Amino acid sequence: MKNKLNLGILAIAVIALSSCSNNDTSVVSVPQFKAGTTITGETLTGSVKGTMESGKTYYFASKVTINANDTLVMQSGVKLLATNPAAELIVKGVFISLGTKEKPNWITGKAADLNPNTFKLTTLQDPNTDPALKPDGKMWGGIQCEATCKLLDIKWTHLDFAGGTADDLNVDQGYKSGDDLFNIKFNNPDGILILEDSWIYGSTTDAVRANGGKVHIMRNTVEKVAYNDGDCFNVKNSTVGDMAYNLIIGTAKGGTKASNKGTYGSVQTEINMYNNTYVSGGFRSVDPDRGANANIEQGAKGKVYNNLFVNCRTGLRILENPAADFANCFYGNNLSYGDTAAIVNEFYPTTHATTPQTTDIPLPSSFLPAGYVNGAVYSAPQLVGKNNPKFVNFPLPVADVSKLTLYNFQGTYDFHLASDSPAIGKGNTAFSAVNATASLTNLQLKATVSPPSVDLGAFPKNGSGNQHN
Repeated sequence: MKNKLNLGILAIAVIALSSCSNNDTSVVSVPQFKAGTTITGETLTGSVKGTMESGKTYYFASKVTINANDTLVMQSGVKLLATNPAAELIVKGVFISLGTKEKPNWITGKAADLNPNTFKLTTLQDPNTDPALKPDGKMWGGIQCEATCKLLDIKWTHLDFAGGTADDLNVDQGYKSGDDLFNIKFNNPDGILILEDSWIYGSTTDAVRANGGKVHIMRNTVEKVAYNDGDCFNVKNSTVGDMAYNLIIGTAKGGTKASNKGTYGSVQTEINMYNNTYVSGGFRSVDPDRGANANIEQGAKGKVYNNLFVNCRTGLRILENPAADFANCFYGNNLSYGDTAAIVNEFYPTTHATTPQTTDIPLPSSFLPAGYVNGAVYSAPQLVGKNNPKFVNFPLPVADVSKLTLYNFQGTYDFHLASDSPAIGKGNTAFSAVNATASLTNLQLKATVSPPSVDLGAFPKNGSGNQHN
């Protein structure tokens, strides 16, 4: 791949024109994107390519492979249901899921599709018995991409109950037999990963892991990530792009993480993390030094602005050893809220290198001791329950803090900002998205980039951010 992604293997359906009145005004029907021939059978097996037709339901029970130079497309309103946990998508070529707001796509288990209320719980639940979090019981093996995958493009798609355990056939995606499977794994530093306006519910470990690539991760809702060892969006060496306007609730470890660790390509990792809403993150981590909502780690750079950190185990984590690229890490205009002293005393994580910013809420000078140095221990119990972001519908302060960590789902909660929220008008708009996937220009495939907002969090008042609920 050079500057433009080669999409010659893809074909677009013909636009239909029809006269609708005496004045010859024509209605242009929106075409459905199509690659190759329509898949006529309802069960996917072996090697697959072509187009899954709009509104149809398909099934799979084992590893299904999209070969290099082949393309599989899901048109809008398609369901792909797993009938066995061994079901898995192996992507060597191109996989495209083009759901829409009106007709989203689904990849999930057949049982969860038939009985959603049994599996997608909207009450406080012990992780040991929660179908989305318990270590066993995942319904399909996720989307596992090899280094030959040039494009993974997922829009308006539900990815529920994915994960499980790798076997010997997952070696080419970078796993060892027995490893936990990511919901999505991307492995091409020259490839494009687009995940926008989609939903992820439940995982075994990281929801998304990218070992290189040009990434666009925007306006997604992610709930219940990992039992005790997993981040939401975790990228390594040679990954460049944006993570913005995501609602991330109930992660075992971190929400968004960028590291330059590894040798997957020749580019320094650069990720902008802005206008995200992080809730109840980090409390199931087996590592006491993890649990940050946003992380910039070993050798990586990027910008972290306009985020809401609500009842997360720790605040923004700029790693000191191995060190992030301090000179090229920029951050501020983030609001932190906590319902316990343990949470507020980690707004600036101890042992790490996060520098308090005068644009942060609460104002650092109002609670940090004189002579404070980055990573030092401090005590600020006066911050408990202060600077409530005032969501339209979410229980803050949490009435029973012993159950605080169980608020790990969206359900009927509404994370838009009330009219008197302190997050309104406090954002930084003096920077731009990385827009790493700009070389993809096809109108149906390209990313839709939402620029930074003057309001904090994933749901700015002008409606330009996350489009869910």
